[in-house]
Amino acid sequence: MEAIVEANSGPPAPAPAGSAGSVPGGKFLTFALDGEEFGVQILKVVEIIGVLDITVVPHTQEFVRGVINLRGKVIPVVDLRAKFGMPETAYNDQTCIIVVDVGTLMGIIVDTVQEVHDIDGMEIEPPPSLGRTVGADFILGMGKVRNDVKILLDIDRVLNAEELVELPEQVSRSEPARA
Repeated sequence: MEAIVEANSGPPAPAPAGSAGSVPGGKFLTFALDGEEFGVQILKVVEIIGVLDITVVPHTQEFVRGVINLRGKVIPVVDLRAKFGMPETAYNDQTCIIVVDVGTLMGIIVDTVQEVHDIDGMEIEPPPSLGRTVGADFILGMGKVRNDVKILLDIDRVLNAEELVELPEQVSRSEPARA
C-alpha cells in the first residue's frame, strides 16, 4: 500500500485579515486518530505508506516507535496516538505512516488517511483557549469543512526535533555503571 502524494499546488494564498483567516488557507491532508480528525499542510507531506517493519531504538521517547528503512533512507517514526496521550490500538490494514518533511524526513503513524481538503483561510479559526495548563501551540487552527471541524496541526511543532532527540539523559546517567 504505497501512494505518493504530490504537493505541486504552489504556496497557499494569503488569507484576508479578520478573526478567522489568521492562518493561510491551502491544501491539508486529513487523517483520523482515535475518532478525531486532524490535518497537516500537504506541502509538508512527502508520501503515504503502509506500516513497515519498525526497528526499535532504545532510550528514545515513549512515542518514538523507532526507525524504518524507506528505500535506503533511515527515517524516525512517531506514533501520534502516543504523542497525544491517546489509548494504544493495534495496527491494522488502515494504519498508515505519513512521511513528512520537517527539515528532515520523519514518519507519523495515523489510524487512517482520509482525504485532501482545500480549506480557505476564512474557514480556519484560531485554536480555542484551553487554559494555561493545556498547550495548544502545535495547533495551526481549526479548519471548518462542511459541518465538521478538522484540527490542523503545525507538524513542525508536533515533531519538535529537540524534544525527539531528548534521549532521556537521566536514564543514561542513572543507569549503574557496568564493570
